[in-house]
Amino acid sequence: MIDLVVLVAFVPAALALNATPGPDMMLCLAQGMRSGRASAWAASAGVSLGSLIHVTIAGLGLGAVIAAFPWAFEVIRWIGVAYLLLLAVQAFRSTGARATGTGMRPRRAFVAGLLTNLSNFKVIWFVLAFIPQFVVPEAGPVFAQFLAFGGMIALGGFIINGLVGSFAGTLGAKLVKSSKVLGYVTGSIYGALAARLAVME
Repeated sequence: MIDLVVLVAFVPAALALNATPGPDMMLCLAQGMRSGRASAWAASAGVSLGSLIHVTIAGLGLGAVIAAFPWAFEVIRWIGVAYLLLLAVQAFRSTGARATGTGMRPRRAFVAGLLTNLSNFKVIWFVLAFIPQFVVPEAGPVFAQFLAFGGMIALGGFIINGLVGSFAGTLGAKLVKSSKVLGYVTGSIYGALAARLAVME
């Protein structure tokens, strides 16, 4: 259902965005530093579950809207362009983030990861801006494609956030220190995605 060319374009972009430090990664980093690898992976699993919930909600809504109003895809596309440009500006202005949070047992860390992600409603807006440019309505059900792409994002985030937390003293610290560089990289990716979304048919 998903074209190989689209997949090749999607995976590197999704992984690059997953590697950008944010609240979810900072939580996993904090758990790795204070509670160990098990809590870091548990927090990462909670974050990924939250992402899947956001993707499901966004996909259901988008699929229903497009089925009822085919022209709505164009409206959503231009909203996505504007939002991605906003994210690009914010990424260029970013100066890094600090790891926050207290030590937790794995079960509590999982809940914390889930709630941290679910409480960030910007995730839904990001999903609605990022995923539709890879969705091809003619290729099959929009919702199924949404879930497929969302599942890949969640899996990539689970692996990257878990690794950052597991190696909090080395990999995680270096990634956070390089957040300014990542900000420029991510900003460029957001800008390129906005341009692609603006010119796509």
